[in-house]
Amino acid sequence: CLEALRRAGVPEAVVVDNASQDDTCRQVRRHGGRLIANPWNRGFAAAANQGISALAKPLILLLNPDAEVVGGLEALAEACRQPGVAAAGGKLLDAEGRPQVGFMVRRLPTPCSLAFEMLGINRIWPRNPVNRRYRELAMDPERPAEVEQPAGAFLMLRREVWRELGGFEESFHPLWFEDVDWLKRVREAGYRVRYEPRAVARHAGGRSAARLSWEWRQLYWYDNLLRYAARHFSPASRGLVAAAAMLAAMLRATGGAWSTGGAVRVYGRIVRLAAGRLVRGCKQGERLAPDAARC
Repeated sequence: CLEALRRAGVPEAVVVDNASQDDTCRQVRRHGGRLIANPWNRGFAAAANQGISALAKPLILLLNPDAEVVGGLEALAEACRQPGVAAAGGKLLDAEGRPQVGFMVRRLPTPCSLAFEMLGINRIWPRNPVNRRYRELAMDPERPAEVEQPAGAFLMLRREVWRELGGFEESFHPLWFEDVDWLKRVREAGYRVRYEPRAVARHAGGRSAARLSWEWRQLYWYDNLLRYAARHFSPASRGLVAAAAMLAAMLRATGGAWSTGGAVRVYGRIVRLAAGRLVRGCKQGERLAPDAARC
C-alpha cells in the first residue's frame, strides 16, 4: 500500500494502526512511513481524525488498509479543488478488475433503504427500485458525476471542510456509518461531492470487519445504523428504522434458534437496543456498552 502511494506521487503518508495483531507497525517502519500506533482500537473515525490532524496538506486522501492505489490521484485532486466541492471518491476495482458498482458510490441512506437492508429485501430482490437507487446500480462507472456517498475506503477530502464540520464522529465505533455521517453533514452544509473514475484503486474489502467476531459485527452494524438514524432522521423516520431493526432481529433470532443459542442472545440484545433507541434516541457521544457483545 505504501509503495503504491509512492508510485502514485504521494509526498507524505501517515499510517494509523489501531492495535493490530499482525506486523503492520514493523512493515510501516521498514518502508519509512509515518506511524501512529494506538494502544487500543480507537475505531476508524478516531484513527482518521488522528491521521488528518497529523497532516498539514489542504487535500487529504483516506485509504483503507485493504485498498491499493493504481493511479489517477491528480484527477481526484482536480475534482476536489472544484468550487464548492468538499470531497471526491474514485473507482474501486475488485480482484477481477471489475468496478465495485453498488459499493464505491451510493446514495445517502433513507429510512426505507435501511429498512430494506435490515429486512433482507435487498438480498432477496437486489434489483428492487429502492436498492437500485440506494446503491446507484444504474450508474456508469466510467463517467465523472456529482454523487452523495463515495466509499470512505478511497476518499479525498478538503482538510478545511473536515475541520469546519468537526471531523468524523467518533461515537460510530469501531466502524460503519462514520463516513456516511460525515458525507451527510457535508451535504447539509451546502457542499458538493464528486466521483472521478480516472482515480483508481484495487479494493479487497471486508478485512477490518473480518477481524471482529460474528457477534461483534452484528451488534456494531445495527448499533451504528441506529445511531445514524437517530442523528439524521425525523422522529417518525427513526421509529420506522428502529421497528424494522426489531423485526429483522426477531426474524433472525427465530432462524438462529435452530442452529445456535448465541444467535438468539445477540439478536435479543439488538431488539432491546432498537427499542431503547426508539424510546430515547441517541445521546451525543453514546456508544454501545462493551458488555453488550458478551454472548
